[in-house]
Amino acid sequence: MKEKFVKYFKGDTAIWLIIFLLAIFSMLTVYSATGTLAYKKMGGNTSYFLFRHLTFLALGIGITFVVHNISYKVFYSLSQLLVYASVPLLAWTMVRGVSLNEAARWITLPGTGLSFQTSDMAKFALIIYVARILSKNQENIEDPNAAFKPILMWVLIICGLILPANFSTAAMLFAICLVLMFIGRIRIKHLLGVVGVGVVGVVLFVSLALNMSGKGRVSTWKARIENFTSGDSEGNYQSNQSKIAIVNGGLFGRGPGNSIQRNFLPHPYSDFIYAIIVEEYGLIGGFIVLLLYLFLMWRVGAIVRKSQRTFPAFLVIGLAFSLVFQALINMGVAVNVFPVTGQTLPFVSMGGTSIMFTSGALGIILSVSRTVQPLKEETEDESEIEIPEDNY
Repeated sequence: MKEKFVKYFKGDTAIWLIIFLLAIFSMLTVYSATGTLAYKKMGGNTSYFLFRHLTFLALGIGITFVVHNISYKVFYSLSQLLVYASVPLLAWTMVRGVSLNEAARWITLPGTGLSFQTSDMAKFALIIYVARILSKNQENIEDPNAAFKPILMWVLIICGLILPANFSTAAMLFAICLVLMFIGRIRIKHLLGVVGVGVVGVVLFVSLALNMSGKGRVSTWKARIENFTSGDSEGNYQSNQSKIAIVNGGLFGRGPGNSIQRNFLPHPYSDFIYAIIVEEYGLIGGFIVLLLYLFLMWRVGAIVRKSQRTFPAFLVIGLAFSLVFQALINMGVAVNVFPVTGQTLPFVSMGGTSIMFTSGALGIILSVSRTVQPLKEETEDESEIEIPEDNY
């Protein structure tokens, strides 16, 4: 049985196991959490959102399967094209995108009626591009014109286009790029300069937006931060309902499908799905989900240790860190460690775009894991290991 599985599902078997376990949690929790939504939107047809979500999960696993059979070197060549395509898509989203809660985040594909969140694609593209530039310029990484300035330009452009509608995604992507640059040996003084530029840019944008209208997303960010820091119970409705769900869950949970707070929590199937997981499966279930993401990061660390080239190492670190960081933010919001952000739980929350790009990222990680050259025996002197000339 194991031989047949390994024959078709190549790469790190542990990562495949993580994917399937997350899919099971996702299927069960989304079905439970969409009950109220089904009565509001579909006349009580609770199976509608279940089969819709199962379709996305199946497509996601299919994407992972296809991508993991593609050489990661293909993405080295595609990275520039993906970044170039992201800019006009983000700009178009700002002007003509579909809005939700005063934020234009989606565009609709002509003739299909399907919509997707362009920031997910931009995040995916920028991480691959940063990995490429860093790997390409490792020999002259001290020269700021070689890697630092090209990366900085695209980070500022893409994060700047995402910022007006989605501050949390822009900030998270900015932080991921900083981590990649740090790992890629960009000088600390340059990184501190980037942080300074980012802070100044956000302050100027927020000040300008508040002075111009006093409404929109900036006011929403301001209210969320103020409610979080002040502990205002009336302003923290989402967080309070989430905490009630977690308390109700206790150690072992109320059982699958027995959530009460799904009827009160806004978006229990996406932004606050972790609270529903804890309520139904208890702290034990919540801890298992947390461990799955941390285990994913650990397995990626093992892949990096085996990699003798820089591009695949930077690539899997960036993609894995983006998934795990987003998951930790989502969980932190559910337990009131962070203010409400709107970040979904990767591969668990309901949402087609998120699942598709998460699946693509997991596919690339698996592609690297099945092609990296194994390290020589630990007893062998590291100086005797031959490092290939090409970095990808």
